[in-house]
Amino acid sequence: MMQKLTGLRHEFHHGRMVRAYVTRPREICEMLDSAVGRAADRIALVDGAVRMSYQSLSAAVQQTATVFATKGIRQGSRIGLLLANRADFVVALLAGARLGAICVPMNIRQKRPETAHMLADSGASLLVYEADLYGDIPDSAEVPAVQHRISISDDARIWNLAIDDEEFLPSGPVDEDDPVCILYTSGTTGRPKGAVLTHFGVVTSCIGAVDAMGLADGEVAVLTVPLSHVTGIVLNLMTVLHVAGTIVLQRTFKAKQFIDIARIEAMTYSSLVPAMLVLCLREPGHAMSDLRSWRVCAFGGAPMPASVVAELAMSNPGLSLCNIYGATETTSPSVIMPAAEATNRRGHVGVPLPYCDLFILDEHGHEIKPGERGEIWIAGPHVVSRYWNNESADAAEFSGGFWRSGDIGAMDDDGFVQLHDRSKDVINRGGYKIYSVEVENALMAHPGVIEVAVVGRPCPVLGERVHAFVVLGADADADALRQWCAERLSDYKVPDRVEVMAGSLPRNANGKVLKRDLRIMLSGRST
Repeated sequence: MMQKLTGLRHEFHHGRMVRAYVTRPREICEMLDSAVGRAADRIALVDGAVRMSYQSLSAAVQQTATVFATKGIRQGSRIGLLLANRADFVVALLAGARLGAICVPMNIRQKRPETAHMLADSGASLLVYEADLYGDIPDSAEVPAVQHRISISDDARIWNLAIDDEEFLPSGPVDEDDPVCILYTSGTTGRPKGAVLTHFGVVTSCIGAVDAMGLADGEVAVLTVPLSHVTGIVLNLMTVLHVAGTIVLQRTFKAKQFIDIARIEAMTYSSLVPAMLVLCLREPGHAMSDLRSWRVCAFGGAPMPASVVAELAMSNPGLSLCNIYGATETTSPSVIMPAAEATNRRGHVGVPLPYCDLFILDEHGHEIKPGERGEIWIAGPHVVSRYWNNESADAAEFSGGFWRSGDIGAMDDDGFVQLHDRSKDVINRGGYKIYSVEVENALMAHPGVIEVAVVGRPCPVLGERVHAFVVLGADADADALRQWCAERLSDYKVPDRVEVMAGSLPRNANGKVLKRDLRIMLSGRST
């Protein structure tokens, strides 16, 4: 019997049969137009002193699209965006979408060779960049395809650029299966690959997120994760745009500033990584309890310590914490925890969204029993169909319309998903398989631990030993932390060594811990 779909139907996109929302915007600028139609005077963007209504945002997007068009940008052209979390980024992204162009967002923390690779690989012909990054911008010899460059600062906003040809009006239909942006994956295991996100995929993810988290028209969000990341673009910017909400931009995350902005702007929704919540709770004299308007907090990207959940329940009892599991390749959310189940389903990340096909398969590609561990495979309208100009990566990571996540997980009889580890992060200690996330969760529950990463340390006898890197915020020592773990974990899971790091753990430009670098560090030491 064919599955009954509520509000969904089967459609054929990119050579795949998927479940799609029957009623949906056809591209992301249609979401903008809808917001203008129902809330023209509502504040859309807050960027410091800049407060832009939806009507003003739409005008700025049209103006900027015309500027782009006079510089040769057409449907399918690529535009590099090397910008901070500023209103100019939002305007440029929507202006590119208005033309049917493909934006290539890049993180301002990345280095010149990384920027050169992304610009050259994508074939971008226009680069919009932060003026203070001028010294790190690749020159014409490195990226000859880049024909035009636009420098942006607080004194030179993108919507104030002069139009070379005022008679030129941008035009051209945009199809929902057209690419909207190329997001280069974080590259924790190698050179970044460009995941091609479509209008259809972004729109689907926005509708799914709004429905799953119960978001309402006019939400107010403080956007502090990088706009160059899929979470920043999809779960923050586009999802709030879909509900005609207000997006308050924070250029760089600072816990005290975030709390102050959230209180002043009456934030109702946020999408953060757990480390941000930990830092907010540990901010001296923090007043998280003053954030009385805060209803929904989505989180993902790392495990949320149970101690943090408990603290938030005390300080913000009306706050719904929504665990989210997704990736760049899935246009962010594939699995979301229903708020009503969050307390009873700790240890799970949620249930697949209605349009998401998620299976747990063994190494032979066979579906396994509920509760058993295997690799997570994902398909659906939100899954990208390819990487940009990278057929070898396509062949390695996509099969039959499914993306092979490389994550080890399980699904129970009720369809709730557990995430155990990345397959490459599983530690084999003398034949015992140890999931690094489990050890990390145990250490993060200690009140003195701010950050932790657990990796396998090469051992000639056991193959690997458990090595924990920690950043401390209070007095604690390695022996005390090992004892803490011994009281909570099987003996073979207890870290053989706990190493205290000064400052912070190594992270890439998108904030992910670089376990690869930690393994390299260990490989050069004696066991």
